[in-house]
Amino acid sequence: MTAPFCRFCNAELTHTLVDLGKTPLANSYVSEADLAAPDSSYPLHARICPDCLLVQVESVVPAEAIFSDYAYFSSYSAGWLAHAKAYSKAMIERFGLNKNSHVVELASNDGYLLKNFVEAGIPCLGIEPAANVAEVAINAGVPTEVAFFGVKTAKDLVSRGKAADLVAANNVLAHVPDLNDFVKGICLLLKPSGVATIEFPHLLKLIQEVQFDTIYHEHYCYFSLVTLTKVFDAHGLYVFDVEQLPTHGGSLRLFVARKDGEAREISSNVSDVLLLEEQAKLHKLEGYEGFAGKVKLLCAGLKRFLGYQREAGRHVVAYGAAAKGNTLLNVCGITAKDIAYVVDKNPHKQGHYLPGSRLPVYGPEKIMETKPHYVVILPWNIADEVRKQMNGIGEWGGRFVVAVPEVQLLDPLS
Repeated sequence: MTAPFCRFCNAELTHTLVDLGKTPLANSYVSEADLAAPDSSYPLHARICPDCLLVQVESVVPAEAIFSDYAYFSSYSAGWLAHAKAYSKAMIERFGLNKNSHVVELASNDGYLLKNFVEAGIPCLGIEPAANVAEVAINAGVPTEVAFFGVKTAKDLVSRGKAADLVAANNVLAHVPDLNDFVKGICLLLKPSGVATIEFPHLLKLIQEVQFDTIYHEHYCYFSLVTLTKVFDAHGLYVFDVEQLPTHGGSLRLFVARKDGEAREISSNVSDVLLLEEQAKLHKLEGYEGFAGKVKLLCAGLKRFLGYQREAGRHVVAYGAAAKGNTLLNVCGITAKDIAYVVDKNPHKQGHYLPGSRLPVYGPEKIMETKPHYVVILPWNIADEVRKQMNGIGEWGGRFVVAVPEVQLLDPLS
């Protein structure tokens, strides 16, 4: 079988980070009516470009099939709402945004972020490919257009006088099948004095902390700063500042500007992060070796823990019907025999079943009804939020479990 080619530089992808076998699409939740039908599964193989070192998976289905009707709504996470509010305040202050400015968010979801700019009286627009999610934002008073972003959309927006002083692209770059088209679109959309901020989970953290569950089909790419500087440079942009964030297990926020626009001083933060990546050897193929073996050890540890609890007659459930949880469960071969059910605050997921593992999804109150011994937090990145929210499990001696980077038992937080 011929290896695929790099999304950015078109080099042949002959090096593997990890092959996770065949899994269903991570957000393809199963309805009661479809339970009898088998899941459609696709290869989930993360490869490394030998030239630009971009880590990526193949496109197995069209992006329209994944994102046109989407199950993820940002506003169901209190922590993420707080993050978005803090971001909005910081950008308004740092770049002097006002009623004469224009902010555009790419993959704006349900308006979770732009509502802060609406409240501040700053003109804004969301670009969101999922019509069902965009409708929620529009109903909340956040101007939103349903579209996939790229060069075509950028040119259309500029022609309508909607060039941006600030482009926000939070956790969307990984979801883009045509990376070059998307980044070139950002350059076109920005005013000469404009700034784009781009947030994404840091590949350095993924490798160091065995965050393999963040690999799934709709995450086409996994980024280091060393690779993204090459991508931006190829499309007329440069990185002038970087912030390291705790979100999603460790993220970067890049500040990007046009090379032909207003000159901006490059922060020492950029060289600091590049140095961290160099120390981890992410600037050469050597830094990516051994990851697959760590994934096998993690899965074996979780299976061993769950098997022991099952033999002891202990009741184990899960919190968070998250996409990353579906990768974890399916790659580790975990089913409803190991974990009875999963709960989630998102009503759009409740009443469905997880793809592959077929765990039923209930509301969080189910945990208080059944009083399990252990609650596995699948979205480990919000573990503290969940431990506070569900601290009532301490009343019967229940404990929380996270599996990444290894199985850990955690007590509730008051």
